[in-house]
Amino acid sequence: MEWFLWHFYEMPKFLILVWKNYILFALNYFSLPVLLKSLFSPWRKYKWVYPKGFNVVEFFNTLISNIFSRILGFFMRIILIFVGIVFQIFVIFVGAIIFLLWLLTPLLIFVGFLYFLYV
Repeated sequence: MEWFLWHFYEMPKFLILVWKNYILFALNYFSLPVLLKSLFSPWRKYKWVYPKGFNVVEFFNTLISNIFSRILGFFMRIILIFVGIVFQIFVIFVGAIIFLLWLLTPLLIFVGFLYFLYV
């Protein structure tokens, strides 16, 4: 009776806790909420300061550089968000498989025993 309690109550509770920790780790590791909040921010906070005075060439040079930095930041964050979401889906999928396999292990052992007994 203790084995049933351990296998079907205590261990699934522990597996769900571990699975939840992996999900939170993946969310925190890829910083998905932060990446979404700062989607249009410059990449690595690279900003150029606009020149003082009236210098049209330097103004447009700085403007283009800042726009390019924001575009680069946008694309890099989109790639990181995509990789983070794919990894999150992987963690959820693998966790569900492990959880179901754990619950079905006694049945699989019994079916395997019957298979080898009658073959």
